[in-house]
Amino acid sequence: MDLESFVSVSGIGGIHKVITTRNNGLIIEDLTSGKTRFISSRKHQFTPLESISVYTEDGDSKALSEVFQAIKDNGAKHPLPDAKFSNDDIKAYFNIILPDYDKDRVHASDMKKIIKWYAFLDEKNLLKESKKKDEDVKQDEPIKEKKAIEDKKEA
Repeated sequence: MDLESFVSVSGIGGIHKVITTRNNGLIIEDLTSGKTRFISSRKHQFTPLESISVYTEDGDSKALSEVFQAIKDNGAKHPLPDAKFSNDDIKAYFNIILPDYDKDRVHASDMKKIIKWYAFLDEKNLLKESKKKDEDVKQDEPIKEKKAIEDKKEA
């Protein structure tokens, strides 16, 4: 999942798209209303969604994009619960999509936030596959073609 242009801003609810950066803040677009505005870095903290990860029991962490992909992959078998469900229901769902999450450090409020973010981005059709995978495939193709041409020349 490509989450590069999305940020969470402290003190302002929801997810926002970064339009441009300035040395003293960001110009962001509210994805709900479509309005753009300047947010000062003196008053707010910015957290890019691509930098967020979920702790796992092995001491490592899973990137939010991988968690979103797991939610998408399990969507047919296990539909996304409403964020208003009980904490036990949310934890049971997370146990299905990410069985190795750290039960001590990942709180129900974190899980609810992730579910809300996923539902919002999915509703707006903003969850797209990462461009890196597509670029890797495109980069491999010319190499295969070069090898085929070299093999023909040798024969």
